[in-house]
Amino acid sequence: MDNYRFKYFFKKRIQILFVFLIILLLIPLLKIFYLQIIQFDRFTALSKNNSIKIIPIPPKRGVILDRNNIILADNKLVHSLEIDRAFFSALPEIQLRLKDKLNIDIDIANKKISYLYENTVPISFNLSEKEIARFVAHQFLFPKLSIKQRFIRDYPQGKSSAHLIGFINRINDKDINSLEKENLTNRYLGSTHIGKSGTEKFYENLIHGTPGFKEIEVDAKQNVIRTLQEKKPIPGKAINLTIDYRLQKIAEKAFGEKKGALVAINPNNSEVLAYVSQPTFNPALFTNGISHEAWSNLNDKDSRAMLDRVVAGLYPPGSTLKPFVALAALKNDIRKPPYSIFDIGYFKMPRSSKVFRDWKKGGHGTVDMIKAIAVSCDTFFYGLGLELGIPKLNKVLDDFNFGKKTEIDIDGEKSGLIANKTWKKKKFNESWYAGETAITAIGQGFTLVTPLQLANATAKLANPSLSIKPHLLLSIDGIQQEKQEVKEKKQSYSDETLKWVKTGMVNVTKEGGTAAFLGRKSDYQMASKTGTAQVFGLKKDQEYNEDILPDKLKDHALFITYAPAIDPEIVIAVIVENGGHGGSVAGPIAKEVLDAYLINKKL
Repeated sequence: MDNYRFKYFFKKRIQILFVFLIILLLIPLLKIFYLQIIQFDRFTALSKNNSIKIIPIPPKRGVILDRNNIILADNKLVHSLEIDRAFFSALPEIQLRLKDKLNIDIDIANKKISYLYENTVPISFNLSEKEIARFVAHQFLFPKLSIKQRFIRDYPQGKSSAHLIGFINRINDKDINSLEKENLTNRYLGSTHIGKSGTEKFYENLIHGTPGFKEIEVDAKQNVIRTLQEKKPIPGKAINLTIDYRLQKIAEKAFGEKKGALVAINPNNSEVLAYVSQPTFNPALFTNGISHEAWSNLNDKDSRAMLDRVVAGLYPPGSTLKPFVALAALKNDIRKPPYSIFDIGYFKMPRSSKVFRDWKKGGHGTVDMIKAIAVSCDTFFYGLGLELGIPKLNKVLDDFNFGKKTEIDIDGEKSGLIANKTWKKKKFNESWYAGETAITAIGQGFTLVTPLQLANATAKLANPSLSIKPHLLLSIDGIQQEKQEVKEKKQSYSDETLKWVKTGMVNVTKEGGTAAFLGRKSDYQMASKTGTAQVFGLKKDQEYNEDILPDKLKDHALFITYAPAIDPEIVIAVIVENGGHGGSVAGPIAKEVLDAYLINKKL
């Protein structure tokens, strides 16, 4: 009996336990049924309102420094006012409300939205603390606007070195097309700016960096629910330029308000030490979109402040070409000292009534090659040019890279022009005249050079073994870069040939030379050549009178030099537009830079 009762109660307990377990199992099943069947439509709708978004994180742009780590281009953290891209079309209306309610100005001219931007588009990059406070207090009036932190480009040196550094500007449709062709759009997701000129443009690939991203989940109102993953951006590389900024400032100060250019090069390694183009501009003007008025002012036909005169300014070389013409003659055994002429102040073309005048009335008397360079005797070089002929002359000019780009690492370089018979026939359908050869020999006529070409040619003259292109990049993230040798057949000149030319250039700053005053109190010996280039042609029997000419018609002043004359350390080329005389105007500018580099050492 007892055994029967035990079995009965045990069976009942098992049954109860079984029922209890079934109930426990049914509860979650019923919950699942409720959620997936009965509430299916509701939760499907809710889930659709949540989505995963990839937010690009733009990289921090690499800094640009001079050779001594002085910062030329940097980044600063600012507060930007941004609009939801979906409401970008309403920006004109919002602009008026911002001005009316909060006294916040935004310039919407030339502001375009592109798919490279994030969900919000910056409309003002640098809000003040007062503007931020006013906006926060009234943000309810502007639900589609927000404030974010961004890095923008900062140029701590202002207008100094502007053409060298360049500027950045907003990414436009042209930039996007270019990035698409190069398959680089992914590198610019989230970015708003790109390098547009100077070093900023040429080394954009190094400076820009690589974007990161943040993967987030947001609800229907775009509120962030959670961050799923994040990858930090890789900042752009820091680059050091060959420029010595302290020397650059001395050169700019010496130049003052004059228009023109100055280039200083180390003749032992072709590093560019100073790079001046005047007038200049403030690169910060372009960061947030330059106004039409400001752009027009910078491109005024008289000032042409945006023109990089170092690589894109084209000028007749004037008498600075004479040392190279002398080399051409000596290389071809023409007029080698002690050969001399007697200069009476003009040169008469053979079998012609055409007369070319020397710059000095009455002439220079007895002149050999050395004196012809020192006193810049036009008469000597007129005849020399005719004896030499344009093909032989141009061959030597080609050896010194005139008429072609130096391939310096900056955009916008011009080739210049060394004319010949073929070129003139093609250009004007005219024959080449002997008189054109004569004036080519004094750096006039069709001949055009850039200041950089003059400096580079002078560096090759100072150091004939130089086989390195002029360059601006010194190091990347502190790692020194290998120099790029010029891969071309080198033209050799004998020591004797070079001696005559260099002696003439040294005598330029000695008594009787065209820049004697520069050498009188100098602590070092320099080899130089002055130049004065005509802006317009004089009519027959017309006299050049600087006093009555408007500034824009006055001669250009040029000066090339290297120092010390033995074992040179620096080469300088200076062009002052409408400056008048090379020795008295361009020469002192070069001398100040030489003194700073060789004597003062206060750099």
